[in-house]
Amino acid sequence: MTALLVAVGGALGAVLRWQLSTRARTKGATPAGGTLLVNVLGSFLLGLLAGWGGRPDWVMPLLGVGLCGGLTTFSTHALEVAQSWRDLERRQAVANLGLSLGLSLAALSLGYVSTA
Repeated sequence: MTALLVAVGGALGAVLRWQLSTRARTKGATPAGGTLLVNVLGSFLLGLLAGWGGRPDWVMPLLGVGLCGGLTTFSTHALEVAQSWRDLERRQAVANLGLSLGLSLAALSLGYVSTA
């Protein structure tokens, strides 16, 4: 049953990632900006879930591992950083790396402490 919860959450998260990234790009964001958006949003949501005391057992497999795992994307982020570096856009690569890590950790922490 747990594997099914993760699979359903992952499918929903992947579709949500695609929708949010696409919408961000239509509003003028770069592909890296769309990835940053979903990673920070997913980190915030994961922080909320992790800090939710007394949550039902199904919440983390469905929403934490599945939805947040499908929503956030380290592999796409890594590719975008590597492409920027390869294209000699070194400042953009370093900024993308620092912003993604810093904002995602901040968002996760904010979500976690919001539930206290």
